[in-house]
Amino acid sequence: MRKIAIYGKGGIGKSTTTQNTVAALAEMGKKVMVVGCDPKADSTRLLLGGLVQQTVLDTLRTEGEDLLLEDVVKPGFKETKCVESGGPEPGVGCAGRGIITSINLLEQLGAYSGDNILDYVFYDVLGDVVCGGFAMPIRDGKAEEIYIVVSGEMMAMYAANNICKGIVKFAESGVVRLGGLICNSRNVDFEKDLIEALAEKLGTQMIHFVPRDNMVQRAEINRKTVIEFDPAANQADEYRKLCKSIDGNSNFVIPTPLTTDELEGLLIKYGIGQ
Repeated sequence: MRKIAIYGKGGIGKSTTTQNTVAALAEMGKKVMVVGCDPKADSTRLLLGGLVQQTVLDTLRTEGEDLLLEDVVKPGFKETKCVESGGPEPGVGCAGRGIITSINLLEQLGAYSGDNILDYVFYDVLGDVVCGGFAMPIRDGKAEEIYIVVSGEMMAMYAANNICKGIVKFAESGVVRLGGLICNSRNVDFEKDLIEALAEKLGTQMIHFVPRDNMVQRAEINRKTVIEFDPAANQADEYRKLCKSIDGNSNFVIPTPLTTDELEGLLIKYGIGQ
C-alpha cells in the first residue's frame, strides 16, 4: 500500500486535486482510501456526490468508542473509501488531535489490513501546517510520499518551500520523502517554467502541470469530480495524466529548501517580481 500525503497553501486546491486524482486512480481499478485531515470536512465531498459525511470526531462524540469501520468509512465514487477526521468545537481544543485520533482509530479497526487491503491511502492535510497533529502523517510514518500542490504565486511557493523544511526534519529519522510538486495553475506568467525551476532547486520534479479550466468549477457545482462529471473533458485527461505520473513515480527525495533570497530570486528571474 502506498501512503501519500497532499500538502500545500490553504486555498491552493489540494482537496480538488486529491479527489480528482483519486477518482482517476479508482477509474484505473485501484483500491483507494481518502482521509480528510481538515476540520472543514470537505476532502471527500466530490467523491460522495456532495454528501457531507459525519466526521470521526463527531461520531465518537455521539456514538462513543465502540465503533465499527463502516461507522466512519463511507463508500464513494467507484468504491473509493472516504473518511473525514473532523475537529473540535470552534475555539476549543486542537484540530490536529482529530488527525491523530482518526488515524489511530482506523488502524485499530483494521482499515488497512485483512479484507481491506488498499493500493493507496491519501491524506489531504489542512493548509501548509507541518507541526503538531497536522504533521502526524509524515511525523509518524503514516505517509511515505509527499506531494505539494503549488502555483506560480509567491505565497504558494513560499508555503511549498516551508513544507519542504518540515519534510527534511522528519526524513532524517523516518521514511518520508518528497515525490514532487503538482502545479495547479493560476495562469501566472511563465508559471510552468517557474515551478519547474523551483522543483529543480528543491531537488525534485514537477510531476504534473494542471491547467486552469472552468470545467473544474462546473463539476464542483454539480458535486462531482471532473472524472465523473465529464469523463471526456480535456481536464479529466489532465487528472488521468497526473494519476499515472504518481502511479509510476519512483523519484523520491529529501528536498533541499531554498532561502528566502533564493526564492525571491526565482520570482524576479521569471518576471513575477518585476
